Formats: sequence, C-alpha cells, structure tokens
Amino acid sequence: MTELIAGAHTPVPAGELTLLLRWAGGSVLDASAVLVAANGRVRSDDDLVFYNQPQAEAGAVRHLGGTPGRQTLAVDPARLPADVERVVVAATVDGGVFADVRDLALELHDAAGSVAASFPVRTAGPETLLLLAEVYRRQGGWRLRALGQGYDTGLAGLAADFGVTVDDEPPAPPRSAPAGDPISLRKEIVRVSLEKRGAAGVRARVALVLDRSGSMRPLYHAGVVGRLVERIAPVAAVVDDDSSLDAWIFADECARLPSLRVPQELEPWIAANVYIRQGNRQLPPLPDGSLRVPDHLVHVFGGNNEPEVIRDILDFYAAEPGDPVLVLFFSDGGINRSRQIQALLTKAAAEPVFWQFVGLGRSDYGILERFDTMPGRLVDNAGFFQVDDIDRITDAELYDRLLSEFPQWLTDARRAGVIR
Repeated sequence: MTELIAGAHTPVPAGELTLLLRWAGGSVLDASAVLVAANGRVRSDDDLVFYNQPQAEAGAVRHLGGTPGRQTLAVDPARLPADVERVVVAATVDGGVFADVRDLALELHDAAGSVAASFPVRTAGPETLLLLAEVYRRQGGWRLRALGQGYDTGLAGLAADFGVTVDDEPPAPPRSAPAGDPISLRKEIVRVSLEKRGAAGVRARVALVLDRSGSMRPLYHAGVVGRLVERIAPVAAVVDDDSSLDAWIFADECARLPSLRVPQELEPWIAANVYIRQGNRQLPPLPDGSLRVPDHLVHVFGGNNEPEVIRDILDFYAAEPGDPVLVLFFSDGGINRSRQIQALLTKAAAEPVFWQFVGLGRSDYGILERFDTMPGRLVDNAGFFQVDDIDRITDAELYDRLLSEFPQWLTDARRAGVIR
C-alpha cells in the first residue's frame, strides 16, 4: 500500500476503483465527486455526483452511500468519456468544520477490494468542504493525486471553481482574472489559497525559472510563457516583503534575469526578457517587429541543463540570507540529468529553499515525478505536477496547486531547524 501526502500521486490499478472516506468521532460527512473537462469546468450540472444525484455517465462514477464514519464512491476510469479529464473527490461536513473531524483518511481500493493507497488528510482549519483527491488522465493511463484543499464556503467554493450550480442559484464565477485589474484580482485569489492552508501572511522570496530549450518555441511564440509570468507575478506580490520576483531562464546554459517589482515593472519586463530565438528571429517579436538589442540571452539555447540553474539559484540565495525561498520551476520535460538533480536537491534539503516544479505538457519528467519517494532528504523540499495546457486551468486551480505543499514544508523545515 502507498501512503500519500498532499500533492503526491500514484498510478491507479486497472478496473473499477472504490474510494473510501473514513473518519472518527461524531461528525457527519458527505462524499461527492465532480467530473471535470479539460477547461477545468463541469460539462453540465449532471457531472456532480452526490447523495441526491448518485451517479454520472451511466454509473461510471457512483455514490455508494455510507454508514457513520464512512462514505464510499466508485469510479471506473475505463468507462469515462474522452472529454472527462479527471474526477475530483470532495467531502462536506454537516454543521461544523473540518478542524473538528478526527482521523480523516481517504483510501483507494482496487477491484478486488485491496487497499492500493491511503491519504491521511490533515484537517486543522475552518473548511466546510475539502477537495480530497483527483483521479486524472496521464499518458494514456490514470493516476490518483492527493489534494487536501478546502473552502470555508462549502459547496459555494466548489461551484466557484468548477461551475456547478448549487441550490438553483447561478454558479459563482471561476476565481480567475480575465478583466478589470488582473493583478489585484489574482493577488486576492493567492491570499485565499494561502488562507485555506493556514498560511495567511506567510513571507517568502519567490523565484521563477523558465525553460528556454528549443522544444519550448511554440509556447513562447504563442505568448503562453508571457501569460504564465503574468499569473505567477501575483504570488510574489502577496508573499514577498517588497513585492519583487527573482527570475532565471535556462537551456544548455542558464542566466539570471533582472528582478522585477510587481506590478510596476511587469509588462516591460516580460517584453524585454520573455522570448526565445529561432535563427535570427526572436519569438514572440516586439510589437513593432524590431529585435531586442542587445540580445542578452543569445547564449541560452539548446537542451535541458537543470542542474546548472539549480546550483546557480542555491548559490545566489546562500549569498543573500533572508526569508525562505519558493522556487516555481517550469519545464516542458525532456529531463535527462535525473541523478544530478536528485543529488543537488538531496543536499539542498538543508537549505531554506522549496522547489515546486511544473510540467508544461505531456513529456518525460524523470526524477521530477518521483519526488514523493526520493530518499535521503532532511525534509521533503520539492513537489511536482503536470498540466497539459496551462492556459486552460483557472487561476484558483493554478495557485492551489502551486502552493499546496509550501505551507507544510515551512512547518517541517522549522521543525528540522532549516528555518527559524
């Protein structure tokens, strides 16, 4: 049996899966499931499975009821249609909060009834609804990811993220920022994500790392990388003391980019620094079609050399002690230096730097996908998740996944004496 922590993932067995929610004490919990499409939303209200709507897709996802201290759902991934990307498992607490729920855990049972994985859920806050886990597609198969993310607004929070209509009221809009003042709106979403984890007011320096290898050209050309930077900047605006964002770019070699203040310097910074070369062209071009002169990043091209940029980041922050560091590291894969990365991050576990890696698309991520079982570290100092299309997930989901492990790492790092 595999025991998971929040953010960890594991392959699921073949056949129908049983997801058993169990807890101790007198709290009353109700399990539910949400079928989610690639855009991060339900296709219709029929995609919510709960006690009043006990099945979806002709029984591919079913609510099996429960007894005191137990609730059960069944999911048969093979019967789900192609436009369902994942099934999110949630629970609500009736007349209380999850801080009052004892010994909460989610178990994954295979078709024979054996426990394949278990997720002991930490509950210490005012949440009335928790996203417990998700069963999601990955490279032609299915995996289970432990979540442990919640809302103090119950089903309204679920509706806001997934577009489910609750009690015949219009669903709340997704917590994204398509219009108005996007930085301010996104900062508020970041604050909510941290508050849900008991980390309101946390202080940290934020480092952004962008892959500039040749395979990233389509993402630069289409403006995806620039939009990604716009969405990452509010994290620094909320948690960094002076709202600044440090940044690196890497391929065969790496370069430290100028730090920027958010939001004052964001737009010109992206125009000057977020691009890639293809021959004599720069992608994306400047609005007037001119070249960035001088081209300070002309030497950063080719393949993937993650160890070089990891070492550079560690050296930089070792020379400038201060608040803990959250490194948000984006790559489209092709990881071929797994042994070096493992050695560096194992040694770096004694430093006040946490590494959240994000895979952009379907690829081979090597050691990044094995962080949850990587041995020999003083604390678990790294996390990983992968998205097929970063533009198609809501800001709320992006920030929840970026920040899901960071508060717990701070707690563990303090306990181990890494930070004070």
